[in-house]
Amino acid sequence: MKIILSIKPEFAAKIFEGTKKYEFRRAIFKNKNVKKVVVYASSPVQKIIGEFEIEDIIKNDLESLWNETKKHSGISKDYFLAYFRDKEQGFAIKIKSYEKYPVPQCIREDYNLLPPQSFLYLLDDYQGKLPL
Repeated sequence: MKIILSIKPEFAAKIFEGTKKYEFRRAIFKNKNVKKVVVYASSPVQKIIGEFEIEDIIKNDLESLWNETKKHSGISKDYFLAYFRDKEQGFAIKIKSYEKYPVPQCIREDYNLLPPQSFLYLLDDYQGKLPL
């Protein structure tokens, strides 16, 4: 199973450059069968630009989460702490492998979907134009 995940363009770019190996989330999807993430680069890009395979999902207190992921976080500790403000725990999606699509795709025209606030499940039999 796959999800579409909204990610800020600067962080999405780092994922596909291979310098960001963790995607951080304040809350996570519940379905344990999700194995891939389709990346929707949010405003101003507003395109689906690729996908990545999930190696693991780490849930931990913030200090432990930062210490485990900081080397390949792709963000500063200040940004990390600001993102997780008011939270005691956080999640890090560890990226196993990634594929940047040769041509970015429009979520509305190519997928007939609206951009997700956080994430959106894609059913295995989804019939959109996904190059999956």
